[in-house]
Amino acid sequence: MKIATYNVNGINGRLPVLLRWLAEREPDVVCLQELKAPQDKFPHAAIEAAGYQAIWHGQKSWNGVAILSRVGTPVETRRGLPDDPDESQSRYIEAAVNGVLIAGLYLPNGNPRPGPKFDYKMRWFEHLIRHAQDLIDTGIPVVLAGDFNVMPTERDVYKPERWQDDALFAPEVRAAFARLVAQGWTDALRTIHPDETIFTFWDYFRNAYGRDAGLRIDHLLLSPSLAPRLRDARVDRDVRGWEKSSDHAPVWIDLAPDKTRR
Repeated sequence: MKIATYNVNGINGRLPVLLRWLAEREPDVVCLQELKAPQDKFPHAAIEAAGYQAIWHGQKSWNGVAILSRVGTPVETRRGLPDDPDESQSRYIEAAVNGVLIAGLYLPNGNPRPGPKFDYKMRWFEHLIRHAQDLIDTGIPVVLAGDFNVMPTERDVYKPERWQDDALFAPEVRAAFARLVAQGWTDALRTIHPDETIFTFWDYFRNAYGRDAGLRIDHLLLSPSLAPRLRDARVDRDVRGWEKSSDHAPVWIDLAPDKTRR
């Protein structure tokens, strides 16, 4: 099963890019972030015509997350984190798909730091960590996928010395991500490519994509019961270079079939 995460940076404005990518790469399940569309403006008909069923948690102008599937109807289990610190922001959605629990998230950016936005990011992160532990404790196969707005290590950022004061690279943010992973999650992309410099985001300014001045902020984390099925993990980097593309590239994993299922 091929599971992807993709921050589309406005689903209606980028719909041709999204549909082209779905047609060419054929992921089985996709977590989308930054829909930037209210619930009634999600392009459900176009997604369905492309062969995907969808659930989504929209928000006008900002945020928004969705799960698409072509391997069975996503059975929604949750939208929003337990005790979400701000329920007006659409940042989390969760569904069972083909024997795997898919958790799609868009963690707050947190800039400027320090300030209220950074404080909110850290509060949201703490709620995520608590819920992630509950998911681990179930023992079921789970994927935490999305735009985490965290560069975990210096290898995950172009010229890390320039990002020391940024909310995406702050020591307390990186420490929170490390605490999350230490629960038993497997960072899929880093597991397959332990020593490579791999980015998932390139700013629109200063020819960042052309210079490969990127960040790795989009992650897929696998629970202990799912990690042994990991076969591959990659970034569809070329999609970032398509006309009118998002500033993120899709990231995906390939999972071996579950031999224990009947």
